[in-house]
Amino acid sequence: MSLALPRGRALPLGDEALVMGVVNLTPDSFFAPSRRRSAREARDAALAMAAAGAAIVDLGGESTRPGSEPVGEEEELERVIPAIQAIRRDSDIPLSVDTRKLAVARAALDAGADILNDVAALAAPGMAELAAERGAAAVLMHMKGEPKTMQEAPSYEDCPAEVFAFLLGAARRAEAAGIGRDRIVLDPGIGFGKRLGDNLELLARLGELAAAGYPVLVGLSRKAFVGAITGRPAEGRLPGSLGAACAAYSGGARIFRAHDVPETVDALALFAAVRAAGRRRG
Repeated sequence: MSLALPRGRALPLGDEALVMGVVNLTPDSFFAPSRRRSAREARDAALAMAAAGAAIVDLGGESTRPGSEPVGEEEELERVIPAIQAIRRDSDIPLSVDTRKLAVARAALDAGADILNDVAALAAPGMAELAAERGAAAVLMHMKGEPKTMQEAPSYEDCPAEVFAFLLGAARRAEAAGIGRDRIVLDPGIGFGKRLGDNLELLARLGELAAAGYPVLVGLSRKAFVGAITGRPAEGRLPGSLGAACAAYSGGARIFRAHDVPETVDALALFAAVRAAGRRRG
C-alpha cells in the first residue's frame, strides 16, 4: 500500500510508521513550543523535522483546539502560504496543510503542498473537487461539532461505530468526487468532540477502521486525554503520547501526527521491530 501524492510521488505504507511533524503558525495552539512566528521559523522547524525522520510536515494557520476561535481566511493565508513557499525553496518533503477553507487549500496546493488535512473531512463546497483536480491526498477526520464548543458534553451511543461509519461515508463521498482511493487517509479525530472513554475506545478498536483498507492517521501528541490519565500538563505528556502511539500502531494506525518527531520516530521504530521479530518467530 502507498499514499499517492501530486507530481507522481508516493509514500510507502506497509508496516513502517510514518511520522507527520506538526508546525503551528498560530499564536494559540495548545502546545506553545509548536508555535512558529514566521515563515523562516516554520522552514527551520520543517527542515529539522525532516532530518529527524519525519515523512510529512503538517502546517496549520488556524488552531482547532477545544475552545478555539475561528480565524479569517486572509489571516490564515498570510500565516500559511509564505511558510510553504519558504520550505519548498529548500526541501521536497511532503507537506500537508491543516485547513477547512477552500481558498487556503487552493493557495497551499499552488505553493507546493501535497496533502489536504481537513478536520471537517472535505465538507466545504468544492474541497473534494479541488483535491481530485490537483491529485492531492486527503486526510478525512471526524469531529463532532465545532472546535469552540466540541468538548461541551459530547455524547455517543457507540463512539467507535459512529465515528468509523462517518469516516467510511466520507471516504465514499471523496471517491465519488474523483479522489482516488490511494489518496485517502482516515483520522478518527482523537479529542475532537470525544470524552476520555470515547478516546480510549477508539484506540482499543482502531483495528476495525484499519480493516477497511484505508491508511489510518492518528493525532495523539500531548492531548488532553493523555493528561487525564497521567495527570500531567501538556509540557509533561511526551511519555504518555509515545505510549498511546505504540498502542495505536498495534491497532493498525500507520501515520502519526506528532510534535516530538525524533522521539516518536524512535519509539515506533523499536515497537515495530519487536512486533516484526515476534511474527517471524511465530
